Amino acid sequence: MTMWRAIGIGALAVVSGPAAAQETTPRFANIFADHAVLQRDRPIAIWGSAPKGSAVTVTLNGQSASATADADGRWRATLPAQQAGGPYTLTVGAQTLNDIMVGDVFLCGGQSNMEFMVKASTNAWGALQTPADPDLRYVTIPDTSRAQPLADLEAPATWQRVGPTTVGDASAVCYYMARSLRQSEKVPIGFINSEWGGTRIESWISAGSLNTIAALKPGIAQVATYARDRDAAVAKHGERRQAWWTAHDPAAAKQAAFARADFDDRAWPTMPTSAWKQAGRPELAAFDGVLWLRGTIDLTAAQVAAAKTLQLGPIDQYEETWVNGRYVGGGSVNWAWRHYDVPAGTLKVGRNTIALRVLGGSNGGGLTGAAARGLELTDGTIVPMTGDWRYFKGSAMTGEKIAPAPWDVPNSLTTLYNGMIAPFAGYGLKLAAWYQGESNAGEASGYRALLSLLMADWRKTFAAPTLPFFVVQLTSYGKPSIAPGPSDWAALREAQAEAVRQDAHAGLAVTVDVGDRFDIHPTQKTVVGERLARLARVVAYGQPGMRSGPEAVAVTRSGADLVVRYRNVTDTLRTYSGAQAIGFETCAGDACRYVGAAPRGDTMVLPGANRPDVTRVRYAWSDAPFVNLFDGADLPAAPFTLPVR
Repeated sequence: MTMWRAIGIGALAVVSGPAAAQETTPRFANIFADHAVLQRDRPIAIWGSAPKGSAVTVTLNGQSASATADADGRWRATLPAQQAGGPYTLTVGAQTLNDIMVGDVFLCGGQSNMEFMVKASTNAWGALQTPADPDLRYVTIPDTSRAQPLADLEAPATWQRVGPTTVGDASAVCYYMARSLRQSEKVPIGFINSEWGGTRIESWISAGSLNTIAALKPGIAQVATYARDRDAAVAKHGERRQAWWTAHDPAAAKQAAFARADFDDRAWPTMPTSAWKQAGRPELAAFDGVLWLRGTIDLTAAQVAAAKTLQLGPIDQYEETWVNGRYVGGGSVNWAWRHYDVPAGTLKVGRNTIALRVLGGSNGGGLTGAAARGLELTDGTIVPMTGDWRYFKGSAMTGEKIAPAPWDVPNSLTTLYNGMIAPFAGYGLKLAAWYQGESNAGEASGYRALLSLLMADWRKTFAAPTLPFFVVQLTSYGKPSIAPGPSDWAALREAQAEAVRQDAHAGLAVTVDVGDRFDIHPTQKTVVGERLARLARVVAYGQPGMRSGPEAVAVTRSGADLVVRYRNVTDTLRTYSGAQAIGFETCAGDACRYVGAAPRGDTMVLPGANRPDVTRVRYAWSDAPFVNLFDGADLPAAPFTLPVR
């Protein structure tokens, strides 16, 4: 899935010793900053750092609380609950934060459809020209992937008041939800955007929770090893990938010498830095399989001393990289940029050899895109590769998959929780919203448990056992169906719905009607945000109403017909642009067929569909279904699959 901010695959830093131990005066944790919003009507946890053993006093709006810094120089105080209001000052020692509001705080997480910015959304001009609202604020957590939990954000947060010059960079879905609730609730609202495009749900759950899933324990252990000894963990992963090659490519053993620094590649042909299918080499124009690439980079002593990461940009698709014969990393996602730390002592003054073994071709093969490739130094400059690449055409291969390292974004385990959730654990929240699943499509059987685990994990992290949690169901994307069949996206939608149904404090925003079958990032985010706000009014704010739109609950036989009964219907079910609803199927085992369906109050009647062999009915079961069934509130009927009773 396309990302919105460039990422580094291998550049996970191990958390160092407590930064607080270096403090000489009390200070707040970095999530607390000017313009922040604190959660009303519950005790307010405030924390930070100070000299170990020192006493600190925190003051907000005339209320104070004291604490003592522990042996690591960290302190935590709890202020009494306060009603909505402000602006106030928040002080500890000599540090004063200004323009602090007390109101409601939302946490919004997920992948790129949650990351999608206001300025790119449909009718963004309206949001960009709306007068500033000083009581609506937001903060975006920087992309941060770490092998163990951070005790604090790595830099002070930048809370911003919403206005024409600031709102464009906010999460569109989160902003439109918050804007709608600001209009109805009339209290200050702050929303925290913590999302990263293309990432999987496993990246956002703590290691302790993920360890309850047996299949993930080995990966979690590898991430822990990476935190203790990065170079050893990378080398071990290289051994695992080499074992894969030995099992899948008969030529792998002989070609292992190609990775060595002293291998003589002068007989190999050359190609420019580009995808191999566009490199102008006839033998590669239609090639899918293994290609070895060897290049060089010349370094001075000063550049060796200042070396930071090897930058290779996106690569199609699976690749291992060696520097002067030493394995430094391997990637498995064609759009993800490869950024590899080079172990100390690997680089040398003069000519250095970079060797890559690439398996790909479906997206051009090899070095795709126009990224700068070379060695990044500590000052941000890049020493470019020297000249063209030499290449060797290996085995033709298609359809193979190589497992990524468990610390590699976007397929990492727990690392985004560590870097983008854990640093502000305990911050008061009113609700959480989650928009993710595209990167887990095809794995619906495990996703339901993971989503339930995520909700429980975040509630524990933020000390809120009944935290309302709202899930945006996957919208429609991909090729429309012309006949019934399996659908990974439909199965993932069902997994999301099942997890929400089993959680008394969760809600599901159905969005199958506002997708874009040509674009995995549909721009109609206003509707999505407002549907989340509708859920929040009922579940989080306790207002009367239904927590969702039409949801099928049972299918029964009635003479020659089948009848689907719905709940949460406003007025009656209705069909747009016709008397029949489209998208209904009856299934006899795995064989399904389309059937007609007509609304009748809060039921749908499938005339003549009651055949003896029919065991299930499903609706909108497609990656990109066309739907026309809604209720009187203009909410779409949710996709479903149900047994016939």
